[in-house]
Amino acid sequence: MIAPTHLRLLLSLLATAPLWLASCRDPKVQSYRVAKDAQPPPPPAAPATSGNLPADHPPITPGAAAPAGTPMAGGGAMANTAVPTATGANLTWTAPAHWQAKAGSSMRKGTYVMSGDGGATAELAITAFPGDVGGEVANVNRWRGQIQLAPVSAAEAGAALQRLSVNGLTIAVLDIANPGLNPPVRMLGAMVPFANSTWFFKLTGADTLVAKEKPAFLAFIQTVKAATP
Repeated sequence: MIAPTHLRLLLSLLATAPLWLASCRDPKVQSYRVAKDAQPPPPPAAPATSGNLPADHPPITPGAAAPAGTPMAGGGAMANTAVPTATGANLTWTAPAHWQAKAGSSMRKGTYVMSGDGGATAELAITAFPGDVGGEVANVNRWRGQIQLAPVSAAEAGAALQRLSVNGLTIAVLDIANPGLNPPVRMLGAMVPFANSTWFFKLTGADTLVAKEKPAFLAFIQTVKAATP
C-alpha cells in the first residue's frame, strides 16, 4: 500500500509532467524573407557633344542628321551627330614653296606644315562644310575657344575680321593670339563662303612663327579661286 502522503506527491508530479516536458523542448526558429530594395534605374546616356570631335570640326547639334559612318575622333564612326564635309564644287589655291604638303584626312581638303627657329612649328588645315556652319560670330568664337580665348560679342567678332574680295570670292580673315599660353599660340583663319558651303583655311602654331608667316598666308589667300569645271 502507498501511503496517502506519497500518493498525493505522485499524483502532483504526474499532473505537472506535461508542462515540464513542454518547457524542455527546443523553441521553434522561424525565418522571414525580406524583399530587396528596388535598384535605381541607370542614368540616361549623355548626348553626343563636340568634345569628342577633331579640332577642325564645327560645333554639332545632338540629334542632327548625318550619313552613317561619318568619321569621328579616334577612327570610329558615329551616326546622327556629325556635320558632313562639303562635296561638289571645289576651290583651288597655290601654296608657298616653303610650305610642306602633308597627307590629308577625310575631314580635310588639304594640310600644310612649316617650321621655324628653335623647333617652332605651325600647320595650315583646309576644311569645308555645308551651309554657314553657324555663321561668322559662331566660327570666330569657335576658333577663339581652340586657343583658350573667351568668346566675344557679335560686334567685337565683326570688328576683328578683315574682309577681302578675291577672284570673285568674299573672304573674312581673322588674326588672334593667346600670349598667355606656354608656349604662346597664334592663329590665322579665313572663312570663304562658296557654293552653299563654307571653306576654312586655318593656320595655327607658335606665335612668332605664325606672325612671320602672315604675309605668306595673305598671299596664299589671294590665290584661292573656284576650280575650273
